Formats: sequence, C-alpha cells, structure tokens
Amino acid sequence: MNGTREDKIEKATKDILEAIGEDIHREGLIKTPHRVAKAYKYLFSGYEQNGIEILKSAIFKTSNSEMVIVKNIEFYSMCEHHMLPIIGQAHIAYIPNGFVTGLSKLPRVVDVFARRLQIQENMTEQIAEAIDKAINPFGVAVILTARHMCMEMRGVEKCNSSTTTSAYRGIFLKEQQYKSEFLTQIRNN
Repeated sequence: MNGTREDKIEKATKDILEAIGEDIHREGLIKTPHRVAKAYKYLFSGYEQNGIEILKSAIFKTSNSEMVIVKNIEFYSMCEHHMLPIIGQAHIAYIPNGFVTGLSKLPRVVDVFARRLQIQENMTEQIAEAIDKAINPFGVAVILTARHMCMEMRGVEKCNSSTTTSAYRGIFLKEQQYKSEFLTQIRNN
C-alpha cells in the first residue's frame, strides 16, 4: 500500500470510530487509525505478491517421486464477508515430477493467499492451483482447517467450530491410495 492508501484507511478508521460513538481524540485512540493502516498493510500484503513466482524462485531438480508433505502451516486471514479473522492450519502435499520447490516456499504461498480478503474455499483452490502451475507435479493435495471469527464472535456464535476444505489435483484425484496416504500422514504427528 502506498501513502495514499494508508491515508484512506486512516480516514476510514476515524469515520468508523466516530460512527460507533468513540471519541477519536481520547488518549487510547489517537494513534489507532495509523496503527490500523499499518496492520492492514501487513494483513493484506498478499495482493502485492505472486504465489507462482514465489514457488518458482526456488525450483530444484530431483529424482524423488515420493510424496512431499508440509503440514500444520499456521495461517491468519480475513473473511471477505465481515472482514473478521480466519485462523487455521494448512496441510500440503505434492508428488514431484522431476522438480521440487524449497520447503519454505509452501508456507509462503499459503501466506500470499491468506493475506487477502478471502473465503476459505477459494483460498484452498488458489494454493493448489499455484503449486500445480509452478512445479507441474504429478499431483497436489491441500487441506485447510480453520476457525472463522464471523461464526464465533457474531452471528451463530459457535465457538470452537471449524471448517475443513480440500483441493486435489492430478494423481490425488485419480488414485485413492495417494489421497489416503496424505490423509494418514497429516493425522499423525
């Protein structure tokens, strides 16, 4: 976000604070609009990043054709319907087709899509699609499990409920044994 965007966010935050009945000049709120603008710059930094480019920045040849799994990747996102937090974990697997990506790139690609206004279903698909396009593996599997504050803090107020979404590509769709192995692996710590 450039200064203009940050200025707009600061102004909007002041407007919201006044609309809910707050005094924007009281000590605890004077710097709040600036802090919100800085927080939003970070929380929505995914708009300025490209998941495929991140994955392609560390591609290595391999003779390995066994499943690569990175699990328990924590993420924080914001739902596009209420702009409230989504807190969850991602589990990713792929089967190399001559190439692997650096292990740290998988959590980074999760962050790219998490740091956008989002629904979990689309985020799951976007992660799988980026991996599939970047390294062209035999197959990709992505599972996200998350808590949605729009369900816990308001609305139905169901604390500790979670939502699980999945996306599969390639061999994970065609041969059940790979999906079963992935699911078994992510259940075991």
